[in-house]
Amino acid sequence: MLKHILIHPKINEVLGRAGHHARILIADGNYPASTKRGPHAEVVCLNLSPGVVTVAQALHAVLSAIPIDEINTMGIPADDPYAAFGEPKAWPEFRALASAAGVKAPLTPISKWDFYRAVESPDHVLTIQTADQALWANVLLTVGVRTP
Repeated sequence: MLKHILIHPKINEVLGRAGHHARILIADGNYPASTKRGPHAEVVCLNLSPGVVTVAQALHAVLSAIPIDEINTMGIPADDPYAAFGEPKAWPEFRALASAAGVKAPLTPISKWDFYRAVESPDHVLTIQTADQALWANVLLTVGVRTP
């Protein structure tokens, strides 16, 4: 019986095989999950209907299951119209979830095109595609090590 709150069998399977430095993407509903992924990555679709499931809900579950070394978001390019609105509304919730889970690393944006390149890495093992309608709500996790 699992003790963490993540109960999705396929996600648990992939996380169980993932080692240190593996990358897990939790993508919002706008992310091109079918084309922007690593060569070994599996995609699990949790996009039931618009807004269900959210990135924050998936993040909460994943953080209960694995240690995290890095947590990155997709940074907004300075020339993008959304840059004028400042930090995306989803990011403070991501910070709070990470902090509550004991993640020591700061939430660090990676510029959009570098984010895509990071996801396309051979270290990318899983994309969890959500139906989150929040803008710029993609989170890339780097798996850490289990410590005593």
